[in-house]
Amino acid sequence: MVTILISALLGYMLGSIPSGVWLGRMFKGLDVREHGSRSMGATNVFRVLGAKIAILVLVVDIAKGYAACYAASAVNLGDTMLSPTQLAITGGVAAVLGHLFPLFARFRGGKGIATGAGLFLYLTPLEIGFALIVFAAVVILTRYVSLASLMATAFLTGSIIIERYFLRYPIAEEIIVLVILLIFLVIFTHRGNIARLFAGTESKFGKKKES
Repeated sequence: MVTILISALLGYMLGSIPSGVWLGRMFKGLDVREHGSRSMGATNVFRVLGAKIAILVLVVDIAKGYAACYAASAVNLGDTMLSPTQLAITGGVAAVLGHLFPLFARFRGGKGIATGAGLFLYLTPLEIGFALIVFAAVVILTRYVSLASLMATAFLTGSIIIERYFLRYPIAEEIIVLVILLIFLVIFTHRGNIARLFAGTESKFGKKKES
């Protein structure tokens, strides 16, 4: 039980690192959550602070998810029957929750897409690689980051399910459950974006907002 708690705590603390908030304050002296879409994610950081800081935020947020899985998978005090993969999932999910509700930023976080990508980069690197290609293609074609996030998540979910149940790849059941939960989480955290997409008022990537 202690192993599970440590894995979850490690993940949550890593996920709670508010890179967008800290870097915004460090380089520009402002809180990105008070500007643009009021998110601390890389997309809003791009609009408010520019590409260089946004890329750094994106890299850190992905690394949080990956590092949480790696660290959690290495924790085993001999008091749990969970496999390294199951411990990695525990840490990775905790990291996503930490990004959504960060301890170090008064529990006002982002949408968890990049941190979730880091989680799946650890668990299913090939599939997340193709999902990132889908993401990039949708952004290039439409300039809607929210739509790209939804499409990439749908692709990731579909590809993993097809591989497991139709192609008989040895993908753990826990990963199937996780990816299904992920798509519901993405839909929930993007519910406002989805409404704006249907209304035709969603902001496009590359358009900066200062307020």
